[in-house]
Amino acid sequence: MRAVWQARTAAMFIAMSMIMAAMGLLVGMLTGQVMLGLVVMMAISIVFNIYAFVFSKKHALRANGARIVSEAEEPRLHAIVARVAEKAGVPKPEVGVSEEPMPNAFATGRSPKNAAVVATRGILRLLPDAELEGVMAHEMSHVKNRDILLMSAASTMAAVLTYMSHYVVWMALSGRNRDMWTLAIAVGASITVPIAAMLVQLGVSRNREFLADETGAKITGNPRALARALRSIEIGVRSPNNNYDKESYADMWISNPIRKKNMLSKLFSTHPPMDERIARLNAMADRMESGGNTAPAEGHWAETL
Repeated sequence: MRAVWQARTAAMFIAMSMIMAAMGLLVGMLTGQVMLGLVVMMAISIVFNIYAFVFSKKHALRANGARIVSEAEEPRLHAIVARVAEKAGVPKPEVGVSEEPMPNAFATGRSPKNAAVVATRGILRLLPDAELEGVMAHEMSHVKNRDILLMSAASTMAAVLTYMSHYVVWMALSGRNRDMWTLAIAVGASITVPIAAMLVQLGVSRNREFLADETGAKITGNPRALARALRSIEIGVRSPNNNYDKESYADMWISNPIRKKNMLSKLFSTHPPMDERIARLNAMADRMESGGNTAPAEGHWAETL
């Protein structure tokens, strides 16, 4: 099933690239130089992606108030991370702690050699070792599958498209050869392109969360522990004591940390429904306990949206 997940992610990036190419063509049409529009769009995307590639880990740690801790400071967390890293076959990442009271965790870094896993103070107090190990295995899966790099790229591409969609309206209004058709196309693009880019970005995020659940459960061999952990985390995140409000980093956490949710925010959530994630993990545990294939039935894990 890993091939299915990878193919779906690749398809989403191809879709994002096609949207970017279309925006480049539109910019080129408005300037009278089609190839220039394509080149400019690609250049902007490359610059933003290089920046995200180099600085994503530093920004993620700082924005979420996380600090790298030594083994002497957090021996329990270090021992769990070391155990999971050995099972996953990846180098032990740096270990960080955020003093956020909500129970949650995230991983950051562009590669397994440049990674850090972070647990909040709330999750360290809440979960027993087996469940915390499941959470760390989920985060280690993000590291192993290079999801942080993929999500940084998706987020950057979405941001570039949103900016350019507004820019083309300005170009259409200020251009010498503007007409109603050109203006209509530009306005239509300014409305539809950011939505399309966001939907593709959310698709990548949800896709990788399902994959990390599956991979993490296989690393520990204990899907039910991760399922229990996810349930406890979700309850803790909904607590009135959770005041997390950094929406631009919401997709990094194992559970969406934004407590106040309405129907629209649920529709455009960075995470799949928690009940569905838990159900899939328990179904995976049932297959393992019955001696069956641990791979999901056709279409079960593959349907992510």
